[in-house]
Amino acid sequence: MTTTKGSSRGLLVWGGLLLGALAFGLGLAAYLGGGAKPQDNSSQAGVGGPFTLVASDGKPFTLADVGGKPYAIYFGFTRCPDVCPTSLAKMARLRARMGKDGEKFAILFVSVDPGHDKPKDIGQYVTLFGTPIIGLTGSEAQLAAIEKAYGVYVAKVPQPGGDYTIDHTASIYLMDARGGFQNMIGHDESDDAALAKLKQLVG
Repeated sequence: MTTTKGSSRGLLVWGGLLLGALAFGLGLAAYLGGGAKPQDNSSQAGVGGPFTLVASDGKPFTLADVGGKPYAIYFGFTRCPDVCPTSLAKMARLRARMGKDGEKFAILFVSVDPGHDKPKDIGQYVTLFGTPIIGLTGSEAQLAAIEKAYGVYVAKVPQPGGDYTIDHTASIYLMDARGGFQNMIGHDESDDAALAKLKQLVG
């Protein structure tokens, strides 16, 4: 979860919600990772699948545009003060640790704040992390569809002065090349545990 205030509280709340949702389809062990045991949760999860969004150049972007690679997908927003930048920086760090294998998967960042984050803004934002990240957004309908497909929680939180922040799921989804769920990296998960999951994803 990511907010400009109370992010720790939100992480606990949405982490719990996410855990419950995943337990329904995946089982608790899949969510926690449990090391690097090979597993394929795509058939039982019902999480993920085809999508249509908008790329940073304003053109439609679908699962086919990922290029047949497995991918890590994260949902956030560019004004996020903590969870989003730390999560994307973590993915950049882990990819670097993987060496050549780091080129075997794509990283997607989906802004869930279409009211503020325009495609070009998102394209500029993802360049801050020093590794190729595909910045995406969409219409409200497109975002609602992918949020539902991935079980992502998103809620605007009004702030003083008429502004808002956004509470959202803080975990990173690891998907196979067909868009099927493989695993998940929790926000507070260690780099070593997350790295094992990424190696499993590309293995």
